Amino acid sequence: MKKVIISFSLAFAIAFFVISCGNSNETSQAASSDAPAATASTGTDTTAANPSYDPKRGEGKFHDVKLADKLDADMAAKGQKVYELKCSSCHKLTSEKLVGPGWYGITKRHEPEWIMNFVTNTDEMLNKDPKAQAMLEICMVRMPNQNLTDADARNVLEFMRKNDGVK
Repeated sequence: MKKVIISFSLAFAIAFFVISCGNSNETSQAASSDAPAATASTGTDTTAANPSYDPKRGEGKFHDVKLADKLDADMAAKGQKVYELKCSSCHKLTSEKLVGPGWYGITKRHEPEWIMNFVTNTDEMLNKDPKAQAMLEICMVRMPNQNLTDADARNVLEFMRKNDGVK
């Protein structure tokens, strides 16, 4: 009786595996056939590596982030709290790499829109953005999505500016 149950379970597992593999292959083929149509309809500047990626926009909703010349201390304080809660375990405030890259000079290396898109839409940026992919190759650890709100992301950006010396 045990042999019958084991044989049946094994046959079921193999059938499930075969069906699962077949469906994922069809899905990837369908996705690849949709990609050219999506690229053509967006009208973005394309590259060979990422045909639907616009390097001036990033992958997210932030296109034009206005920064004041003077630091907003209240926003920076709120951003520091977010940093301490969600970011400090992987990022130092110096240029030293911990798990992820250090934050010193980050606002000089990246546009504000890029930073906000990265912290709010991490997965898509890591999948499509060449700068994010280059950082991933150095750090070797994919940044988890921290589910920051738009306000949290803006506050973190202001804290980054404070860390970079904006007064």
